[in-house]
Amino acid sequence: MSNAAQAYARTSQTTAPPREIEAQALLKAARQLQEVQDKWVGPDKNMQKALNFNRQLWTIFMSAATAADNPNSVEVRQNIANIGVFVMKQTLDMQVNPDPAKLKSLIDINCNIAAGLAGRG
Repeated sequence: MSNAAQAYARTSQTTAPPREIEAQALLKAARQLQEVQDKWVGPDKNMQKALNFNRQLWTIFMSAATAADNPNSVEVRQNIANIGVFVMKQTLDMQVNPDPAKLKSLIDINCNIAAGLAGRG
């Protein structure tokens, strides 16, 4: 397990319900991506940092979704994995052909899923 995944697991067990932790992490990633979009200066370290954080977060979600002990239905698990694949493709596309408009879909996905996790969706 990566250091990020271990830290995530420790935090989720000791502070708040896992769904709330996941929602907050998604909102943090969305804020970072939104800041890059709002202050666009071209590809820079802030863009890379925001994309890397979002990719790491979605890597954790995808790992959890495909874990044998995941209690969610196959349909839910598949949907999470499919969204994760889309996020990874969008991230790679953003790194290869940077364009601030491409961040919108990543921001929207994170905000919508966070709202759902927090019971606001």
